[in-house]
Amino acid sequence: MYNWKQWFLQLGVAFDQFVNVAITPGSAGAWADETLSSRAYRMYKKGKLWGRFWMPVIDWLFRPFGKEHCKHSYLAESKRLQSPPEARDNVK
Repeated sequence: MYNWKQWFLQLGVAFDQFVNVAITPGSAGAWADETLSSRAYRMYKKGKLWGRFWMPVIDWLFRPFGKEHCKHSYLAESKRLQSPPEARDNVK
C-alpha cells in the first residue's frame, strides 16, 4: 500500500525548500536543500537578524506539534533525515 502520509510530508518539505530559496534571490544564505525552519535556526545561531526575527515566528506557528521546531529541523537536516536512507549512509 502506498504511504500517502510520507508522500505529503515529502511534498511539503520540497515546497518549503523551494520557498526558502525563492524568497531570497541572490542570497548566499539560502541553500536548495534546506527548509525555512532549518535556515531560521542556522541564521539565529549566527546572530543574523533574519534568524532572530523568523525563528520565533516559525516556532510559534509549529508550537502545537512540539517545542523548538526550528532547532529540531536543523538537527534533522544535519543528519540528512530528509534524504533517502541510502544517501545518509554515505556521508562521512
